[in-house]
Amino acid sequence: MMSKTPAQWRQELPVVGQLMDLAETFWINPGLRSGTAALADCPLTAEDVADAEARLRRFAPYLAAVFPDTAPTGGIIESPLTPIPAMQKHLGDFPGQLLLKQDSHLPISGSIKARGGIYEILHLAEDIAVREGMLSLSDDYSVLAKPEFRALFGKYAVAVGSTGNLGLSIGIMSAQLGFKVTVHMSADARQWKKDMLRSKGVTVVEYADDYSKAVAEGRRQAEADPMCHFVDDENSKTLFLGYAVAAGRVAGQLKDKGITVDGDHPLFVYLPCGVGGGPGGVAFGLKLLYGDNVHCFFAEPTHAPCMTLGLVTGLHDEICVQDFGIDNHTAADGLAVGRPSRFVGRAVAPLLSGAYTVTDERLYRLLKDMADTENIRLEPSALAGVPGMGHLCSEEGAAYVRSHGLNMANATHIAWATGGSMVPPDIWQDYYNKGAAL
Repeated sequence: MMSKTPAQWRQELPVVGQLMDLAETFWINPGLRSGTAALADCPLTAEDVADAEARLRRFAPYLAAVFPDTAPTGGIIESPLTPIPAMQKHLGDFPGQLLLKQDSHLPISGSIKARGGIYEILHLAEDIAVREGMLSLSDDYSVLAKPEFRALFGKYAVAVGSTGNLGLSIGIMSAQLGFKVTVHMSADARQWKKDMLRSKGVTVVEYADDYSKAVAEGRRQAEADPMCHFVDDENSKTLFLGYAVAAGRVAGQLKDKGITVDGDHPLFVYLPCGVGGGPGGVAFGLKLLYGDNVHCFFAEPTHAPCMTLGLVTGLHDEICVQDFGIDNHTAADGLAVGRPSRFVGRAVAPLLSGAYTVTDERLYRLLKDMADTENIRLEPSALAGVPGMGHLCSEEGAAYVRSHGLNMANATHIAWATGGSMVPPDIWQDYYNKGAAL
C-alpha cells in the first residue's frame, strides 16, 4: 500500500515520473554498498551456491541420459559466452569489449529459466527419492531414468505460474521425471510455448490476466493438494540458487578467454529482469566472486518496470506498475511482470549498481541488428541487456564511472541473452520483420 500518491512520488523522485511517462530511463542505485555489506541483506551464502552446483553435478549423468543435447557437456546445462564485435561496432564507439552470454541457447528449454527452473525440480526429485529410500547422494543418478522412479514421481504434482519461459523449463523437466505438472500461463504467454508444453503432456491453464494472476492460481492449486509442489517464482530461494550457479560458470569462461576481472579490469553485466529471480541470482553469484569489481544492472521494458519502481521507491512488492498507471503490456513477454519479487528486491538492493528501461521498439530493432551483424537469433526480451553499455556513456553513467574510478578501456561488458533459440522460425521472422519496419 502506497503512503504517497503517484503524483507525490513523481515530484519527490523525478525518475518515477520518467517511468510513468514510459520514457527510456537510466537509474543509478544510491543504495549500492561496498564489500561484504553488499551481500549482508541476502540470507543465502557462498556455501549455498556450492551446494547447488554439487547437486547439478550429481544430476549430470541423468540429464545426459534423457536429454541428448546435454550429452556433449556431460549433462551440465551451460551456454556459450560469445564476443560480438560486429554488434558492438554497430551500437557505437564504446570502450572495452562486449560479450553475449547466450542463455538463449541453453539446452532443454532454451532460456535462462533452464537454470533456476530445472534446478528446483531436480532438487524436489532428489528430496523425494532420498526420503523414500530409493536414492543416496553417492549413487549414479542416471538410475532416475528407470520406470520405478517415474512411478514414484508420478504420485506427486508440480504447479507454477509463468509468462512462458519458466513454464517451459518447469514443464519439460517435471514431465520428463514423471511428475504431474500444471503450468498456469498469463495472457502474455506465447501460443507456441503453450503448444510445446501440451505436446509433452503438461496441463496448461490459460488466463486473460497478467503474471500475478497466473502465480496466484498456481499457488492456490498447490495449497489444496498436499502432494503438489508449488514453484514460487516470486519468492523461491531454490530458483535463486539455480541461477546463482551461473556466476562460477561465467568466471571459468572468462578465464578461458584470458579475460581478467580486478580493480583495473571492471566487469559490467546487463541482466533482463521480470520478477527478478534470474537476474537477482546471477548478480548475487557474481558479487560473491568478484565483489566491487563487478557492476550489475537490471534491464526492464518501459511498460513493465516493476523491479526498478520497487527499488527506487523502496516499496518492492508492496507496489505494482499498475499503481502508477503503467499497463504492463510489452512484447518482451518474459519480462511482462507488474509486481517484483519480495525476496529478490530486498536481497539485491545493496548490490545492484542500477537499472534501465527499454522500449519494445528498440528491442525489435536490436533483434534485427543482432541477426544481421552476428547471425544470432533471440526473442525480444533477450535483447534488453544489449544497450546497457551505452548508458555508461550518458551523464549519469559517466558520473558513476568517475565516482568508482573505473578504467573503461579495460572493461568487459556482458549482455545476458535470456531466451530465443526455441522460437519457431516463422514467429521469429515476424519479430525480425517488425524490427526491419522500424
